[in-house]
Amino acid sequence: MTRTLRSERAGFSKLCRGLAHAWWQEASPVSKGAGPGALMGLGPRSPHKAGRRFPAGGKRGRGAKGSGRPPPGRRRQPCPPPDGRSEPAQDALPHLSPEALGYFRRALSALKEAPETGEERELMVHNVLKEVEAQALALATNRTGSEMLQELLGFSPLKPLCRVWAALRSNLRFVACHRCGVHVLQSALLQLPRLLGTPAEEEEEEEEDGDRKDGSLETLEELVLGLAAEVCDDFFFYCGDTHGTFVVRTLLQVLGGTLLESERARHRGSHSPEAQRAPTRDCKPTDFEVPETFLNCLRDLSSCFLKDIAVFITDKISSFCLQVGLQVLHRKLPQLCAHLCNAVIGYLSSRNSSADGSPLLLFLRDQTSSRLLEQVLLVSDPPRLQSLFEDHFQGQLQTLAAHPIANFPLQRFLDAVTTPELLSPMFKELSPALEAVLAQGHPGVIVALVGACRRVGTHQAQVLQLLLEAFHCAEPSSRQVSCVPLFATLMAYEVYYGLMEDEGAVPAEHQVEMATARALGEVTVLGSLLLQHLLHFSTPDLILRSLGALTGPQLLSLAQSPAGSHVLDTVLSSPSVTRKQRRRVLKTLKGQYVALACSRHGSRVLDAIWSGAALGARKEIAAELGERNEELLRDPFGHHVARNVALTTFLKRRKAWEQQQGAVAKRRRALNSILED
Repeated sequence: MTRTLRSERAGFSKLCRGLAHAWWQEASPVSKGAGPGALMGLGPRSPHKAGRRFPAGGKRGRGAKGSGRPPPGRRRQPCPPPDGRSEPAQDALPHLSPEALGYFRRALSALKEAPETGEERELMVHNVLKEVEAQALALATNRTGSEMLQELLGFSPLKPLCRVWAALRSNLRFVACHRCGVHVLQSALLQLPRLLGTPAEEEEEEEEDGDRKDGSLETLEELVLGLAAEVCDDFFFYCGDTHGTFVVRTLLQVLGGTLLESERARHRGSHSPEAQRAPTRDCKPTDFEVPETFLNCLRDLSSCFLKDIAVFITDKISSFCLQVGLQVLHRKLPQLCAHLCNAVIGYLSSRNSSADGSPLLLFLRDQTSSRLLEQVLLVSDPPRLQSLFEDHFQGQLQTLAAHPIANFPLQRFLDAVTTPELLSPMFKELSPALEAVLAQGHPGVIVALVGACRRVGTHQAQVLQLLLEAFHCAEPSSRQVSCVPLFATLMAYEVYYGLMEDEGAVPAEHQVEMATARALGEVTVLGSLLLQHLLHFSTPDLILRSLGALTGPQLLSLAQSPAGSHVLDTVLSSPSVTRKQRRRVLKTLKGQYVALACSRHGSRVLDAIWSGAALGARKEIAAELGERNEELLRDPFGHHVARNVALTTFLKRRKAWEQQQGAVAKRRRALNSILED
């Protein structure tokens, strides 16, 4: 036993020492494109889109081994339209002239610069969308035109949007499966939360234009239901088509009156690394009112999944639709969601058993079906989770934690745990293997386990002790004060401080001089999340003591780090941290306020410190910032801090500044007393 533990420790230390930092990001299963065409309802492969320092993780992208998908050169042959209509030939597509493209580009630029309200803007929008209606198909199937049309639809009132949609109606199938046109349809669908409640009489004057000689213009509700009917008629084709699948996923959300936050962020065009790393479980869906006909249509579409559930479990593209469907149904039609989950588990459980237990274990190791099982776990209620654990997972957790693919469904399972009855056996099974899991490169499992302990409120002291042992800072006890930099960087003690210790040797005492001389290592996302969970434990004393032991430059580096700044946010917001403990940690930042203010992430931390500071602390901060006022005003981040602090008033009219800040503090105290009551 001792030899095994030493071997695991040596393996963990050796792995940490030899690794360069690498951010792990899974490749998207579709080609990069503009607009809202990011995966609907799918977050990053890790729940935190984390920076991983460990190589074992397995490829989960398009080119991964065992994905079950054909090579990139092979594509599914499209089915002919069910009603016998022929799709437009490539040569028959309307051509968008350079002049027309230039006109729409100038019009879009003018709309962005125009005031948000006013008769002139309304007239401009009306005229531009009138031109769009005449060339809707040409714009939608042109790459540049598609991007502009998506933005123009964001300005569109109700009736012009319906007219553009109606203009595309005759070629709906072609547009939905076109690499550019699909994003236009998505953009149109995503306008529903804004336009569904728009009174039709506001735009009755447009009916006088005589544009619809053959009858009245269809309402937005009718157009959505018409699209849903066409998708329902050929559900398998749309779900399995590389581009059509986006329409199905957006349609499911719109019919259910739920827009997933990850999709709204991508639809807004945010392609920054921070936006792409946003954890799905931290994103709040947005609900909006929909007519009862939409929910009835959602039921009809969802029943299509049951016609051949095997396709949606095993096919990589089609599976995404079922995953989004489960998320929407969980919020709007939970009974139907439970029925679909039962169908998925029933199908997988009926397959051939694996050599080492439940047949479900085979699918947990498969790229496509494991993603679907993650969603099933996240939307399942506690009794279902308990049953799944007892029937399929019990006795297999360490094996799953070590697997490059199966460790992700295990993380989702831990994320879904809400009862001590389920957490206790899972903790008992996983706790002996914490260091081995870290050495295998799957720290996300550890973070998920710690998060479950925080959420349920049990095993907190035990898991902290196990973490100290895994990072080699439990003994001697003097090493425990160094736990924050070790957890933040996901490095063992010997690796972080560059020590060469022989295997089996007695661990050396912690050297304070060595610790203060070393600059803080690069904080990983998972390390930051681990610390945030620990700060929410009922007794975070050790973490706070370790934070208090950091030098000013080290704490400054933590605050300036994109991931580490959230640790200080948690210090300021966690109900487990007392005011006295908070002041003890933050006092180390004295003398660092200007550097904080001039940092992208540090300035946000300083704003949070300022918001919770008493008048005396605010005077100290303002006095330190005032000494370098000119430098702050020249800095792109510092000048915002100076304005927030009212630094000019502080320097020129101190009494007026004190009265103003005293009034703010009084209002804050009154608000806090109301909230406490």
